[in-house]
Amino acid sequence: MSVELVTLEQAKAHLRVTHDLEDADIQLKLNAATEMAVTYLDRAVYADQDTMDVALASDTAGPFPMVANDMVRAGILLLLGDLYANREETVTGTIATQLPTGARACLRPLRRMGV
Repeated sequence: MSVELVTLEQAKAHLRVTHDLEDADIQLKLNAATEMAVTYLDRAVYADQDTMDVALASDTAGPFPMVANDMVRAGILLLLGDLYANREETVTGTIATQLPTGARACLRPLRRMGV
């Protein structure tokens, strides 16, 4: 994942992990959570205005680009928390078929619709 919208340090703080033993696994899940959020939004998301301006100037920004805000970062962290807590494909006693409610609440208002 080339776009860093949430740092590993922010991710570990969110997960309340204070050691380095799981950094590779957390980074993998953080990359996946970021991709899940950006895919759900269906628009290019940039870490800052300068990066988006470069993409706009080079005509590579895509439709409806945006700079990541706290709602996007919170959505990514909520997705990360779900991936971290539910490490198995099958969880007995629960059914989850869509984005976790908190992540959906953070990301839905920013989602590109009508595609």
